[in-house]
Amino acid sequence: MVEIGRHPREGRSMSAPRVAVLAFEGISPFHLAVPSLVWGPESPAGDMEPWPITVIALDAGSLPTSAGYAIDVPAGLDALAEADIVVVPWWSDPESPTPSPVSAALRTAHERGALVVGLCLGVFALADAGILDGRAATTHWKWVETFRRRFPSVELRPEELYVDEGDVVTGAGATAGIDTCLHLLARTAGQVVANRVARRIVAAPHRPGGQAQFIELPVPAPDDDPLTQVINWVQSCLDTQHSIDGLAARAHMSRSSFTRAFRARTGTTVHHWLVAQRLARARHLLETTALGVDAVAAQSGFGTPARLREHFATALGTTPTRYRVEFAGPTSHAEPAAVGLRPGL
Repeated sequence: MVEIGRHPREGRSMSAPRVAVLAFEGISPFHLAVPSLVWGPESPAGDMEPWPITVIALDAGSLPTSAGYAIDVPAGLDALAEADIVVVPWWSDPESPTPSPVSAALRTAHERGALVVGLCLGVFALADAGILDGRAATTHWKWVETFRRRFPSVELRPEELYVDEGDVVTGAGATAGIDTCLHLLARTAGQVVANRVARRIVAAPHRPGGQAQFIELPVPAPDDDPLTQVINWVQSCLDTQHSIDGLAARAHMSRSSFTRAFRARTGTTVHHWLVAQRLARARHLLETTALGVDAVAAQSGFGTPARLREHFATALGTTPTRYRVEFAGPTSHAEPAAVGLRPGL
């Protein structure tokens, strides 16, 4: 089976993981299409090996969608036995239990080692199957209280875009599914590939899972906005040490006003955002250059190899050297570093 666990390892198969996407009657075509948008083939062909994706349902055949047209689903639940990744992108009614054959098939897939992914209300199906018991998860903000009432044994984190528990990953509603799939692509194929796909589908660069579902300014601010200017400046000099007071002064704001505005703009704290940016820069350098670990630590702003290793261990569960062995590729295809993984301290 293809290695799709949380942390990269040396010598993994280069074959693309096989994906099964579970559809239900009345599914939104958008939710159904998200995994294919990020992991599937491009037309014309791109430079990422597409992941084979099969849409399955409780029963193969014609399946009505919420858009008023039906789709032909080629496979039933038996196809889960061949999948490395199982995605449940949606569920019709948060108050209704998932059909028992579906729950049983999800449990079997998870127990044999498949990575199980729930997106939006699809997280309810994973919880119905018992896969999330004792674990952390997220789901669409609108159905938080329903989820907590139905599944008290799950540690719900409604403020997060996605939660990675290693062999189970959950994502919040709608477009957060794209963030979740980009995160899994970065986890499996490297940050450079994920950045390239984000650019192709004209999506926001890979956002940290800890970013809030709701932010006050969901669209980019004008370039002449003082906070935008400070953010752009910090991204251009991550190898420099920054303080909140210094950044606030640069934006001509008080410390308290700056921190409030920064969280409203990015959905996270200055420190967590900065760590995520530096992790992304370090990953990019490890994937696309031959710089030594000392130089990577310096250029990404972590200062010392020890601090770089500490943050890699916290956020990625691996070392910079092992990460490079797993994901280093030709520098000619490098893309600019973007926001990296869920920030870790």
